[in-house]
This record gives sequence, C-alpha cells and structure tokens, in this order.
Amino acid sequence: MAIRERLSGNEAVATAMKQINPDVVAAFPITPSTEVPQYFSQFVADGEVDTEFVAVESEHSAMSACVGASSAGARAMTATSANGLALMWEILYIAASNRSPIVLAAVNRALSGPINIHNDHSDTMGARDSGWIQLYSEDNQEAYDNLIQAVRIAEHKDVLLPVMVCLDGFIVSHSVENIELQETEKVRKFVGLYEPDEYLLNAKHPVAMGPLDLPPHYFEHKRQQAEAMRNAKKVILQVAEEYEKLTGKKYGLFEEYRMEDAEVGIVILNSSAGTAKEVVDKLRNEGIKAGLVKIRVFRPFPAQEIAKALSGLKALAVMDKADSFSAAGGPVFAEVRSALYGVNQNLDVISYIYGLGGRDVTMNDIETVYRNLIDIAKAGKVSETYNYVGVRE
Repeated sequence: MAIRERLSGNEAVATAMKQINPDVVAAFPITPSTEVPQYFSQFVADGEVDTEFVAVESEHSAMSACVGASSAGARAMTATSANGLALMWEILYIAASNRSPIVLAAVNRALSGPINIHNDHSDTMGARDSGWIQLYSEDNQEAYDNLIQAVRIAEHKDVLLPVMVCLDGFIVSHSVENIELQETEKVRKFVGLYEPDEYLLNAKHPVAMGPLDLPPHYFEHKRQQAEAMRNAKKVILQVAEEYEKLTGKKYGLFEEYRMEDAEVGIVILNSSAGTAKEVVDKLRNEGIKAGLVKIRVFRPFPAQEIAKALSGLKALAVMDKADSFSAAGGPVFAEVRSALYGVNQNLDVISYIYGLGGRDVTMNDIETVYRNLIDIAKAGKVSETYNYVGVRE
C-alpha cells in the first residue's frame, strides 16, 4: 500500500536512494542538489542504510569514486548540479564507455557563466551526448519514480549504461508537494540485487577496466555503446510496465496531453509542462485544439515515436530551457525537427528559448507561443523559426 507523504524534490530523491540502499554514494555539495547527499548522509549516520558514503573533495572525484565503485561490482549513486556536472565532464564519458550503471540525480541549474544558481537545462543538455541515458521529471513524484526505475534500466544486461535523473532546481528540488512513496520492501524487491557479470574483485575472472583502447578496438566498443543506447528504449518501456503493476503509475517515453485531435502543440521538458498544461486547458475551453507533448526520455531520443505523436499537427513549437548557440534553435528543437523529417513535411516547426537563468515562465508566456502557432496554422507560413519568449529584447 502506498505511503502518502509531503516531501521536497530533493527529499523525494534521497528517500528513493534510501529505499534502494546502494552500496556506495560519493558526493560533493553544490546548490541546488546539496540536500540530496545531505539527507542521505543522515540516513547513513542513523543506520537506515548499509551504504558506504564517500565525502570527496570535488564533483570530478565524486564521479571518479562512483566509477571505481561500479568497476569493483558495487551499485553506485551520486547527485550534482550545473558546474558540478561540468567538473564531472571527463568522467561522465568514462562512466558511459566503461558501461558503468551509475545513477545520478541531476538537479538542473544554469551553467556558468555568468554565475547563476537558478534553474535552466544548460547543464544536462550540455551532457546529452556523453553516453548517459537521460530521464526528465515534471514534479517530485516523477523524480522519485524515475530514480527507482533508473536502477533497473541502468543495470539491465542489454543496457549497462549510466542514467541521470533530471529535475528542476528549486522549482522541484526545494518545493514541497504531496507524494506517494512505495513501501521500502517493495522498492528493494523491484530493484533487486546488483549482480554484475564482470567486476574487478572477481578473482575467478580477471578483467581490465578503463584500458588504453587503440584503433583496432575503439570503434567497435563505441558501436557497442551505441547499440546499448538503442536497446535502452525497449528496456525503459519494460521497466515502466513493471513499475505500473507495482504502483499504478504509468510512464512512457513521453506524455501526450490532449493530443488526440490537436492542431497546434508544443514539446517541452520538466516542470514547465505543468504550467503549459494549464494553458492547454484554457485554450481548449475557448475551442482551440491545443495539445502538448512532455518528453520524459531524452536519451535515447524517441524519434519515431515522437514523430508519430506530432504528425497530426498544423503548427508546432519546441520550447528549450537551454540555448545551443547554434543560431538555428535549441537542442530539443534540433532533435524534434530531425525526427519529423520525412514524416510530416508540411508541419511548420519553430523554436522557442525560454527561462534561462531561472527567468519565470508564466501562463501568459506560453499562451503567447500558442497564439503564434495559431497564426502560423492559419497563414501556412513561418516568419521566424528561432524565437525567444520572456526576455527583454
């Protein structure tokens, strides 16, 4: 039976970690993720988990310790934000290429500079091609549920890739909401024991971890890594199906909101989806056929599935809380537009950058985007593909 509780996003993530009871957690504090290892270290001190908590001197060391622990056969986890994730950069790639199933709670924050501690997605979007699976969370409940599922996804024999569970800094991390927790025994049964086939402490089967990989083998290993990411899509859905049986909560690669007959729609990530849903409802009450797709799984990117979900629209906006500085739209926009190529050539797609550095996104801002889409659908043409909303021009 689910346990009703009131927790912040950081507390929800730390609670999920407690229920999972990982072997090793290595962490270094950085706003707004600091509370995750802070809460968890208290669970360690109180004897509620068997975890070895490693307090390191930097985020680079935190991820290095997780890679070492994972290589030794341990279930390893950590948390970070923004510049902390950037300091991990070298080791993010090593974790993925070593096929280390580490789980990272990435509490989204603007990546300096200028120095800013508030929310946008520049940190994890910058790491989108590091080889990590990326799950995005609209609210505290989804962050909790994603973290539990992430363990099963990462450790699946057809995957063996690290997973970052992304949640919006302060907006989700520090906001207290009602949440349903699963009983600890059920969570531990769901994630099971981590039993790797190959690890450094297995004296009966010696292996090398992180070796020099020269041209005769490097390419093949990268190809295997890419295939594991392809496999992850199916595994994510299998794990979600099992999680639904346990909890009654249904998760997919993305959520479709009022898309059944939509003519104009947006694609968006994380907490802003909640605001956008309110706008969709308002427009529906006015007789406007508006819809929304909230991406949950950004890596692997569900290209075919999302193209199908959007194929009935007349005009689409993709909203990015990070700028790629490509002069051609945001990172999510580039992925979505590429997915639509050859599927719906007549669909007008535009990019909107919003919310950088924690700038509030209001219902009025999102309604402005929809009103623009309505005009585009009527006119059948786009005046500007690359747009901003909520910025003083």
